[in-house]
Amino acid sequence: MKRRDSIKAILVGTVASSVLVDACKSADEKNKPVETAPSSTIDRIKEEAELEAKLDAETFFSEHEMATIAVLSDIIIPKDDVSGSATEAGVPAFIEFIVKDKPEFKTPMRGGLKWLDLESYKRFEKAFKDCNSKQQIEIVDDIAYPEKAKPEMKQGVAFFNLMRNLTSTGFYTSQIGVKDLGYAGNSPNQWNGVPDDVLKQYNLSYTEKELKECISYNA
Repeated sequence: MKRRDSIKAILVGTVASSVLVDACKSADEKNKPVETAPSSTIDRIKEEAELEAKLDAETFFSEHEMATIAVLSDIIIPKDDVSGSATEAGVPAFIEFIVKDKPEFKTPMRGGLKWLDLESYKRFEKAFKDCNSKQQIEIVDDIAYPEKAKPEMKQGVAFFNLMRNLTSTGFYTSQIGVKDLGYAGNSPNQWNGVPDDVLKQYNLSYTEKELKECISYNA
């Protein structure tokens, strides 16, 4: 599977992420009693903060399911020379939060993970997460391309589509994913003036005064 040739083209408009901030603490702060507080430092109305804290305190996926999600998300977006993998971007935790925030994803995700394991046991007599990479890709290849998938793979295709959407959304809304896209945001910039070839094209040039007072950066 090509990583960024297709993932960046996926549009997911129905999934929203929560920004989690891990604040640095001093030794004294770490010894203080744990207080219940929203996991985000973004301004929220009281109801939103309470809901976020409630969802963070809940657990939906089992350890086995989370391990499977981690393996599958890294197959969808593996680590490469550009950036880290889906798990390094915190995608499994993102998916855990989203299914609690949007309960309509619970049954499709849990059912899909179960389907994946059943298919894996049928082929290799072990859970998907315990298969080697070649065996895992064999299953994924059968459900990752809807137009090529066999009719009996319909449930797996639906699950993989959802998993791919959630993975790409989680990844590209993370710090790693934003850097992967090359998005700089409102960052300081420096301008070295109009390039010489463009100036020559229009028979223009900077005056000595402009060069001295306005064009002060080096390339």
